[in-house]
Amino acid sequence: MSAKDSITVFYDGSCPSCERDRRYYESLRAADDQSVIWFDITGQEQQLREWGIDPHKALLELHVRDSQGKLYSELAAYRLLMGRVPRLKWLGWLLGLPIVRTLTSYLYHWWVERRLRREGRL
Repeated sequence: MSAKDSITVFYDGSCPSCERDRRYYESLRAADDQSVIWFDITGQEQQLREWGIDPHKALLELHVRDSQGKLYSELAAYRLLMGRVPRLKWLGWLLGLPIVRTLTSYLYHWWVERRLRREGRL
């Protein structure tokens, strides 16, 4: 994939599990693949606003911007990211199924809000 087909993943770099997830995704990619750009949202509230991303929502949901500038959030963002990782494409497809999407979305929000409350960031 060329750089013009890249996606930008906005992740919470102050979250240890988010950092682990980022490293895991990177480990599954080819060493020369530059199609996924990682952007740590920590302390970047103004920049996020300039890109049309609510900083509070960026803490609560993963956001991904495609090469055309379209923003995806929550599970749609995960599906786009997983689509870039051959070994995870099947999981992205699974997350698109209605009942799986609904249940996973609920659990995802519950987990993130619980983590942020425990860290005193929500």
